[in-house]
Amino acid sequence: MDLYEVLEKRRTYRDYSDREVSDEIVKRVIGAAFKAPTNDHLRQLEFVVVRGRENIAKVIAPLAKNMETFKQLVAEVDESDDKDKMAMFADALPKQQRMLMQSGLLIIPFFRQLTWPLLKPVEQSSLNYFASAWCALENMLLAATAEGLGTVFHIPVSDEAEKIKQIVNAPEGYEFICLLTIGYPAENAFLPKQKEIEPESRIHNNVW
Repeated sequence: MDLYEVLEKRRTYRDYSDREVSDEIVKRVIGAAFKAPTNDHLRQLEFVVVRGRENIAKVIAPLAKNMETFKQLVAEVDESDDKDKMAMFADALPKQQRMLMQSGLLIIPFFRQLTWPLLKPVEQSSLNYFASAWCALENMLLAATAEGLGTVFHIPVSDEAEKIKQIVNAPEGYEFICLLTIGYPAENAFLPKQKEIEPESRIHNNVW
């Protein structure tokens, strides 16, 4: 696929088949992360790859407590009356834990946070390492799409990040941005309707 075809096909999947993703493909997808722009040119990224549903279940155990609260919160605060958005949430919320286990492959992208604590930035540039890690993740999403894979990620909430770092024995000074699942989509995988945006309507020349 050429680049624009990959961009078009990049979608969030929450239903996966049992087909295993090979180690070689995992290496290529992770390798794409190191081609992204980086804050300090050192590309201080590390990846914990978890295979097998039993192992994944141990890593994501901290999610269970927060899921019910999150589902209630979304239902209570949404006032957008956006049917497409709510259709996405209706599919996504019940699958939050299952989708992370279903493919049998979980990747946790870590980055070195060398300066201020991640959640206590001094200024916007304090988040440069965090921003670089997300650039790397985007490369991984596109690489996975080029390999014919689907992707979905969960951004940690509440105390999930600290608990998961302990479970996987992450060294001090490292943070992770999300829990990433990649896998072969199930034949009947649900895909929410995409919002069609006309770029011209979002471009402001010289001033807003």
